[in-house]
Amino acid sequence: MTTATYSPRHDAPQRRSWLGRTEDWLDSKGKGAWIAAMVLGFIFFWPIGLAILFYMIWGKQMFGKSCRNSRARDIQGHMQAMRRSGYAAMRPSGNSAFDAYKEETLRRLEDEQEQFEAFLERLRAAKDKAEFDEFMDERADRARAERDAVARSGDDNQAPKPYAEV
Repeated sequence: MTTATYSPRHDAPQRRSWLGRTEDWLDSKGKGAWIAAMVLGFIFFWPIGLAILFYMIWGKQMFGKSCRNSRARDIQGHMQAMRRSGYAAMRPSGNSAFDAYKEETLRRLEDEQEQFEAFLERLRAAKDKAEFDEFMDERADRARAERDAVARSGDDNQAPKPYAEV
């Protein structure tokens, strides 16, 4: 005689409590239904609204998968497809002439990118140098103006400061 053991079937529908069924129903309606339930909870009895708000935040209902819009999922899928096709472009095609052309073009593009980045770095350095030179010129002009003002006043007791305070 064999002993029968009970093991729940994974394909059998699970009987959920009324709270679980309510959660499923709200999930099927989307984020708007959750927000409406929270507002109604605040209107009728504020602790219920607060409980729903906390559940939405900590239960990830506000930012969870069931409340994501389909456009975000479409964009994410598109980005993954682009990544996959980018890796596929690096594999050899089998056509040696095309592979040589592709390799030469990629090398040329990398060289152009390096040259452009070096140009941008020189441009930033030139801009920084120009700003620094302008600052030093303004500082020297202020020091000269202070020296001239002291010399005109005839007050030799007060010597000009070598560097103007910034």
